Amino acid sequence: MREEEPIAKLMFPDGQFGWMITRYDDAVDVLKDNRFIKDITKVYGSEGQSIFTSNMLFADPPDHRRLRGLVQQGFTPKLIESMRGHIQQIADELLDAVEGRTEMELIDDYAFPLPIIVISEILGVPLEDRDKFRTWSNSIVGASNSEFDDQVYRHMQEFTEYLGRWFEKVRRDPGDDLISQLITAEEAGERLSEQELYGVVSLLIIAGHETTVNLIGNGIVSLLQHPDQLRLLRDDPSLIKGAIEEMLRYNGPVEFSTSRWAAEDLEFRGAQMKSGDLVIVALDSADRDGSQFDDPDLFDITRERSRHLAFGHGIHMCLGAPLARLEGEIAVNTLLRRFPNIRLREDAGELEWRPGMIVRGVKEIPLSL
Repeated sequence: MREEEPIAKLMFPDGQFGWMITRYDDAVDVLKDNRFIKDITKVYGSEGQSIFTSNMLFADPPDHRRLRGLVQQGFTPKLIESMRGHIQQIADELLDAVEGRTEMELIDDYAFPLPIIVISEILGVPLEDRDKFRTWSNSIVGASNSEFDDQVYRHMQEFTEYLGRWFEKVRRDPGDDLISQLITAEEAGERLSEQELYGVVSLLIIAGHETTVNLIGNGIVSLLQHPDQLRLLRDDPSLIKGAIEEMLRYNGPVEFSTSRWAAEDLEFRGAQMKSGDLVIVALDSADRDGSQFDDPDLFDITRERSRHLAFGHGIHMCLGAPLARLEGEIAVNTLLRRFPNIRLREDAGELEWRPGMIVRGVKEIPLSL
């Protein structure tokens, strides 16, 4: 498709018709073109909005700038780097728990708990509720591009009610965590509305661990499928930064962008789009575009730092990308140092991928230690 019809009109799994963008240069242009908007209410009115879309991921300027500005204080480079020692401690403690075993399940034992512990501590939500977050997140993300069933609606309701109870607790007794700051902070004289507070916090809980879970999981699978690259990294841990970038490019944690809509009738690269047309960017396809990357289907952790799109591009580029990178670096290097002989307990082709069109991740990764 990328070669023959890089801007294709097709029907998506949920029955909607829209445009799929598959080339790198086209993807970059769509992601930064303000004619493609994120705010669904501008297309479908207020009935298209929910608390799960009342955040910066689904907002356009100036609301996007205001919402992102309020949250950004919790994700400054200096603050994230200051967390390195603590993230290392979390990684070591999780692997201490599997020490002496001959097997582990990478997602349950390591890739999921590490980032959910970190984001829970940043936000100030109880760590003991992390399994609830996982259930709600998997349900909401898995249904992001398919028909919502009763279970998804129930999980949304449970998540919303949980947040409401937690916000009331924080209002009575605020702390130093990010939720307390969001409730009390002002940006250019504006606070978050109640709906925006729900939207921003739900986004941070979901996106704050989903990306890293799949970065670690997909990255380890890629290394195990390429033993020469695994040996290279195991023997020289200083290659980890480049390795993480290649993992993100080659087998990234996000398959497709979130939805955009044409704000007006327009022409894009010869394609005639109507106002309200759905536009989706195939991030994984763009990151395998041979016009941008040499030998794009080759997994090479020594590849010069690439301008991949795993975290998006433009004003909606992932706010938590530096945190995800740091968590990935620590998680992968620590796993290889502690258990240098890991291998898959089943063929990589037998691994079951999670449903949905946005996140790309494996449900379970059984390893021999």
